[in-house]
Amino acid sequence: MSTVCASCFNILVFVTLQQRDPMLKRDGFEDILEERRNSSDLKYALRCYAPVLYKGVTPCKANMLKNIVLQSDQLHYVINQVSQESGEAPDIIQEEASVILEEMAHRLQISTVRFFAFALSKAFKTLFQHVCVNEEGIQRLQQAIQEHPVVLLPSHRSYMDFLLMSYILYTYDLALPVIAAGMDFMGMKFVGEMLRMSGAFFIRRSFGGDKLYWAVFSEYVKTMLRNGFAPIEFFLEGTRSRTCKSLTPKLGLLNIVIEPFFKGEVFDVNLVPVSISYERILEESLYARELLGVPKPKESTSGLLKARRILSEDYGSIHVYFGQPVSVRSLAQGKVNRSTYNLFPRHIPRKPMEETQSFVNDTAYRIVRLQEDNMVLKPWVLMASLLLQNLEGLELSVLTEQTVWLRGLALSYAAFLDWPDHAPTAKVVSSSLALHRGLACVSGGRVSLVVGEPLGPVTPEEALFNRAVSVLSCASYRNQVLHVFLRPAMLAVAMHTAASSKKNEVYNCFSFLWDMFSNDFILCPGDIVQDFEEACYLLVKTGAVQMPQQDIVMTDIGQPTLSFFNGLLEPFLQGYQMLLPTLRSEYSVLCVFTGNLRCYEVLSSDMQKNALAALLRMDAVRKVKV
Repeated sequence: MSTVCASCFNILVFVTLQQRDPMLKRDGFEDILEERRNSSDLKYALRCYAPVLYKGVTPCKANMLKNIVLQSDQLHYVINQVSQESGEAPDIIQEEASVILEEMAHRLQISTVRFFAFALSKAFKTLFQHVCVNEEGIQRLQQAIQEHPVVLLPSHRSYMDFLLMSYILYTYDLALPVIAAGMDFMGMKFVGEMLRMSGAFFIRRSFGGDKLYWAVFSEYVKTMLRNGFAPIEFFLEGTRSRTCKSLTPKLGLLNIVIEPFFKGEVFDVNLVPVSISYERILEESLYARELLGVPKPKESTSGLLKARRILSEDYGSIHVYFGQPVSVRSLAQGKVNRSTYNLFPRHIPRKPMEETQSFVNDTAYRIVRLQEDNMVLKPWVLMASLLLQNLEGLELSVLTEQTVWLRGLALSYAAFLDWPDHAPTAKVVSSSLALHRGLACVSGGRVSLVVGEPLGPVTPEEALFNRAVSVLSCASYRNQVLHVFLRPAMLAVAMHTAASSKKNEVYNCFSFLWDMFSNDFILCPGDIVQDFEEACYLLVKTGAVQMPQQDIVMTDIGQPTLSFFNGLLEPFLQGYQMLLPTLRSEYSVLCVFTGNLRCYEVLSSDMQKNALAALLRMDAVRKVKV
């Protein structure tokens, strides 16, 4: 597409205006730790817990659930298939299925839940100033749980996420979720079994071609969903985000929980996006080291005990926002023809049809976008964004002034910003620096990133590593605001690289960047025109550009905004450039920032992986086995 029609522009700007209104009504928050600080934790843990269940069903015991799965028609069908393919007797395959299920299944026990309620109350009050939850979201969830099967889809940026979710639901007397967890946790002595008894079920990271394992796993999840025994919780991104950017969603589990609706086994399924925002991330330096190639520490009980030192640190506040439940039935209307599922017996596993796979993929991206929209941003993410573009440091007064400017820009783009009411700006900045003193310091009135002090002489490589840890740790906070600025930032870079100011020329450059960055950011498939028009609207709205006739040009006051946006994407452009010693001429946009690479972020394994995947997909490079 080389041009964007005026009528399309007007329609999409109107839609964008509705979606991105800075006065967008969002729920208020309640600090659930306030009551914990003023009452007995033991009394809280032992209180009456009687959650309202789905259509009044009787809670299902773990053994009964396993029996339902093992007796299901679908599992028997797969067992017979595997028996015919392997030559082993069905009874032996049935026993294998029983062993797999025993290894996988949760054993939820209220006594273990109460223990965690007591222990987490103690830990959270030590670690965090506030744990804030939107009560209106809790009320919506309470209603949804009673009406249809519910799937909770939280963002995943810390080990703390799944513990926090169960703690919140227990606090509000809601049905506790059963949670998909990696097998890594099962190997932790005592802790693994306690997690199982608090609702975790353990699954392999990958199944390969193990047809029996997939059948047991999918039937286990679908049985819980069809019968509404408990909300199902899993992380759509599949793993923790070490960069604190949203990751490309994985579709396996989402396919499983949506399938019962397609087959008419449930009337509807409610998907609930949950946004968990940390003012300070517990794993910030650990993540930076992992991105630089330091092996991830194996999950172990001894490692957990050694991590007790974090209890002496202040990690600020957490905001947990339960979004509006998303009805699969409403989403699928007019997009998926469910009648085709009646052509085959329900118990015969079938590969999802193309239209179904497209629907699930689109739904996954929409859910992650909803998670992003409801992420609560603290002042530090704005300060980190500025410091990363000024690695030599900034005068404190200049940083304060630019943070105020960036705050106004973020609010005009409908960022969900938690800025203390009536507090002087200088105090907000100083308190943020105090909380993140491990990343930035003030010396002689100048703010700069902190580099860990070596114990002795270091090699140039070690010095580079220490500096990179500091930069990548800071980048994890800047990344939290990228979803707010991404589209106008891509437009700013496109304007800088386009051959002319003609709208169609700028659009072509934007389109290239959009395609290239679709591994690094959440860009919904098929939304390229809408994203371009949204970017135009936002930059026009804040006075950075104007659009006379079919041109896009910078205004007299637009230079600071466009310069900031160019700097925001510079590390990503450099990361991709690093992998491209030679390119065809149409990829010359990557040569915008020439000269020596000066962004430490190009050392991130995540950036390198995403860049290589994008370049392979775009046929800029090819993979050759040697």
